[in-house]
Amino acid sequence: MAILVLLVVKSSLILMVGYSPHGGGAFSGKDPTKVDRSAAYMMRYIAKNIVASGQANWATCQISYAIGMKDPMSFYVECEDKELARSLTATIPTMIDLTPLGIINHFKLFRPIYSSTTNYGHFGKDYLPWEKVDLF
Repeated sequence: MAILVLLVVKSSLILMVGYSPHGGGAFSGKDPTKVDRSAAYMMRYIAKNIVASGQANWATCQISYAIGMKDPMSFYVECEDKELARSLTATIPTMIDLTPLGIINHFKLFRPIYSSTTNYGHFGKDYLPWEKVDLF
């Protein structure tokens, strides 16, 4: 079984929230070892950083995992510039550990930070670690 997480960030949207499809897994009630939650946070972080760095006007980041395998089965970035998208797809996995444990460690997800996500969602709150703009 593969789990697909897909997030899109557009620079023209206030607070950079809006169109963000994901694989359908639930965020509520899941601990950070479940990639429905942690991978969605990482894809948000990557897409937001691509747009915030001025490299693209919009970005879609996709990642998929298989149960029992630590490394993602696939990862890609899509944006308006196909060459840039290919370059980012190759470069980003060398910059960030995209394994579930790597994501947990990057954002320190075992801390008790989830109560703030119960109101008004998981995205668009600057104090959450996946909302930082510090990748590029």
